[in-house]
Amino acid sequence: MTDQPCPDAIRRALRAHTTMTLAYGDEHGPGACAVLYAPTDEAAPRLLFVTAAGTRHGRALPDAAVAFTAQRDGQEWSALTGLQGTGVCAELTGAAREAAWPVYRDRFPFVDADQTLRAAMARTGLWELRPTWLRFIDNGRGFGHKEEWRAP
Repeated sequence: MTDQPCPDAIRRALRAHTTMTLAYGDEHGPGACAVLYAPTDEAAPRLLFVTAAGTRHGRALPDAAVAFTAQRDGQEWSALTGLQGTGVCAELTGAAREAAWPVYRDRFPFVDADQTLRAAMARTGLWELRPTWLRFIDNGRGFGHKEEWRAP
């Protein structure tokens, strides 16, 4: 692990997937949800996702420590790739929200293509997950091959 910029292999893996399973805890115990995400291309990447503040996970996420995974379905174990991570979530507002929307819309152009969806998204929260730790697993390079990064 290092305090260096996020390694290219981990950045490529973040771009290779579109859905993460986000795990959190609240007064009802552990919970998890699947969300579409868009990674930013910063030295310490952020994962942008959309969810309503009124959902169970939306109520639990502000400034919460979370864990997450991202991987494709149906992989053979000998070539399995995926990500594990931890981080902190926050809902974006104001200028930060406006600056982040193009990253999300570029990743998911169907958002702008459908007027109803576009209007719904304008009313929905845009969130960021700031990873504090990331692990990329690539069994194609050997069973259990890992590359890790810790945020500075």
